[in-house]
Amino acid sequence: MNVRSELRDVSAAVLAVTAHLSVRDVLTTILSAARKLVGARYAALGVPDEDGGFAEFLADGLTDEEWDAIGPLPRQHGVLGLMLCDPNPVRLADIREHPHFGWWPKAHPWLTDFLGMPISDGDEIVGELFLANSCKPDGFTAEDEELVRLLAAHAAIALVNARLYEHSRELSIVEERNRIARELHDAVSQKLFSLRLTADAALGLIDRDPSRAKAELATVRRLAAEASSELREIVVGHRPPDLDGDGLDKALRKQVELLDRVHAPVLRFAGCDCVPVLTEQGQEAVYRIAQEAMHNALRHADAGRIDVVLTADDGGTVLRVTDDGVGFAPASAVAGRRLGLASMRERAAEAGGTLTVTSEPGGGTTVRLAVPA
Repeated sequence: MNVRSELRDVSAAVLAVTAHLSVRDVLTTILSAARKLVGARYAALGVPDEDGGFAEFLADGLTDEEWDAIGPLPRQHGVLGLMLCDPNPVRLADIREHPHFGWWPKAHPWLTDFLGMPISDGDEIVGELFLANSCKPDGFTAEDEELVRLLAAHAAIALVNARLYEHSRELSIVEERNRIARELHDAVSQKLFSLRLTADAALGLIDRDPSRAKAELATVRRLAAEASSELREIVVGHRPPDLDGDGLDKALRKQVELLDRVHAPVLRFAGCDCVPVLTEQGQEAVYRIAQEAMHNALRHADAGRIDVVLTADDGGTVLRVTDDGVGFAPASAVAGRRLGLASMRERAAEAGGTLTVTSEPGGGTTVRLAVPA
């Protein structure tokens, strides 16, 4: 094989390996590329675990039936086990000549010449290539060893990148699950709570005041439609629909007026025309935190009045939600309220804002959020 042909083959092998983002795809491509690059009859790739054995072990050149007949993965013994902690390649005319050679299972193919190459990321061995039974009469050469070394260097980068990519995807999935859980708690559960109370009120009015019961049922229908809309928005990750249509001030006013009609406590909203423009994330944080603060007050505070105030202060927007209810000591907050407080703090931090919750038993509660413009 001339130099130009070798470079072409190495280039093709490297491009094939680095084209994948799945760890499994990277491993299988490394394996098949190495086998083709040096013309080996058999190839295997082992990924070490934390206990000195193999977390994964892939083979190429065997049928599924032959692979099944061989049996369990190799343990941390013999030449393969030694190479898991040795950064140096091994090239032999006959693997059985190695001082650490032990045995192979009865159904294992008969191996002769052997080339083993670590796949290293710095000082860490992230994988090990095993090639056996060269198709050339003189076995594996120094040139073969150099080609596989070059492939292994690029393979290490591809493998580390694939692992990072998969890890980032896992984190993204966790973050998306947390977002959906938070949105369900902050928005939909509040709508459902109001819907249930309104339905109870309508049920109590059916016999003695059918016209009022009809009005309450109309509210139930509207709340159910809003909850359905909220669910759709949560699934696709969009902003609350009221924000897109009305803007922050009007959206909050509508929310307060709706809750005032549905619930026993008096709810009032006060805004101003001088509120600075916020980012979309900032607007959503104010809207959702206001929802959660009102929800907590309605469910837990036994309040007679709840005030929602939106003002400008120090170049930013300030939201205050105050109730005259029973208050609470933070350490004794019930589970639902603790979840709500955690959700509000997360939203405030994501928007670059500052959240403070002031309360004491018998003294009511004030939630204050400051979000920079």
